Amino acid sequence: MFEFDPNKRYEKTTKTRSVIRFQDCDPLRHLNNAKYFDYYFNGREDQVPKLYGLQNSEIYQAFDAVWVVYNHQISYLRPAGMGEWVHLHSRVMWYDERSVVVEYFMTDDDETHLKNILWSKLRFVDNHGKSTPHPPKLMEFLSTVSFDDYLDGKPLDFDQRLQEVKEEVKNKQIRYY
Repeated sequence: MFEFDPNKRYEKTTKTRSVIRFQDCDPLRHLNNAKYFDYYFNGREDQVPKLYGLQNSEIYQAFDAVWVVYNHQISYLRPAGMGEWVHLHSRVMWYDERSVVVEYFMTDDDETHLKNILWSKLRFVDNHGKSTPHPPKLMEFLSTVSFDDYLDGKPLDFDQRLQEVKEEVKNKQIRYY
């Protein structure tokens, strides 16, 4: 389970390198739109335990609750092609006592072109499917890893954020902390 270390600087953006697999592509040899979700979720699932020492299964075991997706916003900008190496980034953009918004985005291998961006909104639910508040331990985790300082009182706006991520990538200024 996550143990906060006040002397440690935690990365707030995860990053995974992956190759686009043949079986995940459409007849045009582009990554199938639905498969972006698999790449993103698998990449985050691989990185969160490495960066924070926390597995999703531990959350369920400790709190009898887990996050479930209730909304996605996605923008497809450039195709990811069969055999192409890409970078998958993810970050918690916002959270409150019951929900989180996770931002995912994909770049080419050189991290110079944004291919896709996704926001997933998740609700914390108990084992009966009822919304439940995040326990204090999870709130501490979220406050440590959340990118929400970027908001600084601004409302969440997907289209505005899309433009900002385009600029981050274009200028090679992807923020990790």
